[in-house]
This record gives sequence, C-alpha cells and structure tokens, in this order.
Amino acid sequence: MIVIVPSAITAISMHLSAGQLACTLAAMAAAIALLVPMASHAGEPLRVCADPDNLPFSNERREGFENKIAAIIAKDLGVPLTYTWYKQRQNFFRQTLGAHRCDVVMSVPTDFDRVLATQPYYRSSYVVVTKTSRHLSITSYDDPILKDLKIGLHVIGNDGSNAPPAVALGRHGLAKNIVGFSMWGGNAAQNPQGMAIDAVAQGHVDMAIVWGPLGGHFASHYGDTLAVAIAPSDPDMPELRFSYDMALGVRKEDTELASRLEASLERHRSEIHKSLSAYHIPVVEFNEGLTSAPLASSLKLSLKH
Repeated sequence: MIVIVPSAITAISMHLSAGQLACTLAAMAAAIALLVPMASHAGEPLRVCADPDNLPFSNERREGFENKIAAIIAKDLGVPLTYTWYKQRQNFFRQTLGAHRCDVVMSVPTDFDRVLATQPYYRSSYVVVTKTSRHLSITSYDDPILKDLKIGLHVIGNDGSNAPPAVALGRHGLAKNIVGFSMWGGNAAQNPQGMAIDAVAQGHVDMAIVWGPLGGHFASHYGDTLAVAIAPSDPDMPELRFSYDMALGVRKEDTELASRLEASLERHRSEIHKSLSAYHIPVVEFNEGLTSAPLASSLKLSLKH
C-alpha cells in the first residue's frame, strides 16, 4: 500500500499556497485510488448472481470465463467470492439484483436500463459459424446463396423477442431457412448452448449465426474444422445492432460499488483479456474491427426483464 507520511505533506506545503496544496492532495488521492484496491465494506464478499449451466459464461463448477473474471476481481478487492445461482431466463434481474440476493451480474450490455453498468470490459458480436471446407463467406443477407442454406439460430424465448440475426433473415425473406435451437435444452442436455454449432459440424445445418462467445467457444472444440467470422449487420436496419459493449451490472443506487469494480477492471485489464482469449471469445474492437486481442461485448442471448 502507498502511504503518504506527515513529513511528505509538510515538505509539499512549504512550496505551495493553500489552494495549490488542496488541489495537489486531491489529485494524489485520486491517483492512489486507482493504484490501491479499496477495502470492501467490512470485508463483505463479492456477491455474484450467475447461471448455473451456461458455458462459456458460467456454471456451478465456476468453469466459465465470467467465473474466472469474478475471481480476479474478488482477489483484487481482497474479499471472498460467493454466488447465487439462477437460470438466466425471464425475470432474472428482478429475482437476483432486484431481490438483493447478490450485488453484481458479470455481463450486461452497457445500455441495459435495468442496472447501473460499469465501463465496458469487452465487446463482441454475432458470428457466422461454417465448415471451413465449404469456404462460405457471407457479407450480406441479400446474398443469393443463403436461399439454399439451412441456417441455425438460437431460439431465445416465448416473449416475442428475436435475436438480431432472426430479424435480419426474416426481413430478407429467409425465415423458412431458419432452423431453431433451444438455448436451454432438457434437464439432461449437456451444453445445449453449443447444439447449433454441433449441428454445423455434423452437417445438419449449413451455418449457424450465434452470439460471439457461444460461437467462438463451441467452435473451438472442433479445431480447424469450423470457421468463425463476424456476422454482417443489415445496412437497411441501422438500429439493429449485432455488436455490444459488455460491462458488469449492479443496482442503480450502488454507485460506490460500481466505481470500485471499474477500478479493479482497469487494474487487471490484461488478465481479463487473457481469460477471454483462453475461451476463444471473439472480440470486436470498439471501432468495429475484428481482433483476437480481447476488449469487446458479451450480451447474453437470454437477457430478460
């Protein structure tokens, strides 16, 4: 820890006016806040709500990249890390943060209005997963080749919401080409989030358009057999976003906690990037360029009010 001893303050004050001294001390305090982890409230744990079976994000065995990042932050703050497990489906935020069962959700879009979001720590995009051997390259939803392809998409829920790829494909007359895959599967299903990618590898569909962390992670299980490329946006629908800045989410009144989390994210930016890379999370730079060095977005396909 950095400590400013009284003698140092005295030496500074000998050469500065009272106003200058006050400004100098304020600047020094701000700098120290960034360098030294602030103590948690009386050692209270970092309480995180997460899905118990949603790789590559999280699971009860703490094997997801969000689990790894939460552990980095808790260690930095010098507090225990605890979890409340809750399926990320409808009412997730009401039943977790809203019910004070936890204090942090690890990945939310920065403009998600149900929470106070920190500064983003990565950005990602929807991606197209295909067999490498087929050399399929899609740059527009008007591409004639799409009319002959089966396209796997995740079915999000029954509340009328659709992922951006579903909206774009439907607008371009390709609804009949869509093959839906459940995000959740049955109780016995293992990694149901990866089934759309498995279907590409097994030849049941020609391509899958899925949220980047899912596509990158599950495609990596097949080595070079599968290719992952950023999904094109629809220029006719500029409001339909395919890339998102991802942040930590806390209750709107927890401004002090948000500040401490942001400082921790900044101190450990390099470690966080390594965690994203280890899980093959496709990262989009904030200027929309695809990169392998992580700083992107992680919208969960399941975000619900």
